[in-house]
Amino acid sequence: MSTVPWETIGRLAELFTRLDTERGIPAEQQWTLQVLKLTEEVGESAQAVIGAWATNPRKGQSHTWGHVQEEVADAAITSLVSLHRMLGDEAPAFFEVLLARKAARFFDLDGDTRTPPGGGA
Repeated sequence: MSTVPWETIGRLAELFTRLDTERGIPAEQQWTLQVLKLTEEVGESAQAVIGAWATNPRKGQSHTWGHVQEEVADAAITSLVSLHRMLGDEAPAFFEVLLARKAARFFDLDGDTRTPPGGGA
């Protein structure tokens, strides 16, 4: 896996942490606010889906599936930044192990006996 995304995630996490620290916000409160930001991004993803399906009669089709994809990517970025802010440089390894463990459960359901990258569960 390329390390470039994690380098960018780390730089964003460090920037946001520095800015929040300069404002006098304690670490755990910073993490809480970052998770709330994630919730906002997930809500924007849902809003885009509603707009793509045109289920809000006042707005009609206000979004495309391209908008949905961008909002989902924003949620993923915000999630990884949140993880990095809490774990620092340990975030990529933590994420890889957790991804392998969780994916293995689904691979087991599918009868896929291959070990996922990172060693599995």
